[in-house]
Amino acid sequence: MSRKKKRTLPLLNITVEAYAAEGKSIVHLEDGKVLFVDNAIPGDVIDAFIVKDKKSWAQGRMIRLVEPSPQRIAPFCQHFGICGGCKWQMLPYSQQLIYKQQQVTDQLTRIGHIELPEMQPIVGSPRERYYRNKLEFTFSTSRYLTIDEVKNREEKYEPIPALGFHAPGLFDKVVEIHTCYLQDEPTNVLLNALRTYTEAHNLPYYDFKAQYGWLRNVIIRVASTGEVLINLVMHHEDEANRIGILEHILQNVPGITSLNYTLNGKMNDTIYDQEVINYAGKAYIEEKLENFRFKISPKSFFQTNTYQAEALYRITRDFAGLTGSEVLYDLYCGTGSIGIFCSAGAKKVIGIEVVEDAIKDAYENAAMNGLEHCNFFAGDVEKVCTDAFFAEHGRPDVIITDPPRAGMTEKLINQLLKMRAPKVVYVSCNPATQARDLQLLDAAYKITRLQPVDMFPHTHHIENVALLELRHLL
Repeated sequence: MSRKKKRTLPLLNITVEAYAAEGKSIVHLEDGKVLFVDNAIPGDVIDAFIVKDKKSWAQGRMIRLVEPSPQRIAPFCQHFGICGGCKWQMLPYSQQLIYKQQQVTDQLTRIGHIELPEMQPIVGSPRERYYRNKLEFTFSTSRYLTIDEVKNREEKYEPIPALGFHAPGLFDKVVEIHTCYLQDEPTNVLLNALRTYTEAHNLPYYDFKAQYGWLRNVIIRVASTGEVLINLVMHHEDEANRIGILEHILQNVPGITSLNYTLNGKMNDTIYDQEVINYAGKAYIEEKLENFRFKISPKSFFQTNTYQAEALYRITRDFAGLTGSEVLYDLYCGTGSIGIFCSAGAKKVIGIEVVEDAIKDAYENAAMNGLEHCNFFAGDVEKVCTDAFFAEHGRPDVIITDPPRAGMTEKLINQLLKMRAPKVVYVSCNPATQARDLQLLDAAYKITRLQPVDMFPHTHHIENVALLELRHLL
């Protein structure tokens, strides 16, 4: 039988052996290949198709759960397995944490190939549900259909409008959401109020393929302070309908402290270059971490899990070991939250961030907290951090870096090696790219502390904080 023919045959009754990373589990096949499978957990016996076949590994798709793992539990959400958000609801949270710690250890070891200290036990989230402070839902003319719905649909199928989350891997299909366990109320009240009103008034949802329609997105932020911000995004102005739907939201969704709207006629959904117009209440909400207050506007970046952000920032502050005399650099500072949180122990805080609006928010956040020793600068971190900049603002005693998932650029890493700050605290949302960067930083720094932190229960995402100390000072 040819190799091509073999690929089309399902693999029957294979046992999932271990967790790999990024939500995938592994099976060792008889020919020595490693098969990676989504949506399966160690101990499952499954049937699977090979969808990608390489020399030493393959990607499989589970087609039947023959026998569930003893670890499996019943998911609590009706949308599990369809919306693609909480992919690990079938695992007890305690077991999720074990696999996440394993993921950090494996990636730092296999990618970094550097000396590591003993890793501290992972810090789990105090909330397993309703932990997000921000969600974005999408209006679409095309509801995602399950396999059974596709099989049973009529030949002349008319797309059904939907309000919910984008289906995984499909930019134009939306999974209709009725109850979401990611964010506190009034999130679900808002969803159902919008769905009822738009259906009753026949308001057009946006068609992502044809690029026409009216309602595009709704963004909701629910702060731990109890304040609620909503931003409704429409394709174009329709004053009568806009006022109608915004008034309906005000009258039927409790607790709103900031109601806003945005007109976005672009081909993509990003609103960072669009004007946000305040309709009712304040133009922002306030969030708190310990005794620090933060202004959150519709376009602000803020840690998505407020309750766990405090834990992450406390660990970062502890690793920094500030005594009151240090110049602290906060790279990729966003709206300044980490630097502000650590500010009491620093003589001076210098924050650098490429998004100019975030820097404006950072200055406002510093002012809200009465901090005069925090300064923020807009620009690419690797371009701002020059010898002239250090001469003017002071060389760093401690650097905190919290880069995006792609990690730091090699140019910036070389600058850090040149700067030779006594301490670097590396906060990462992607242990794989962190491991790559730590390997390069190993030329001058030794990792002395490691602490994984789980910000997103029921997902495969994991944060890790590493303390690096300059070798000649140890």
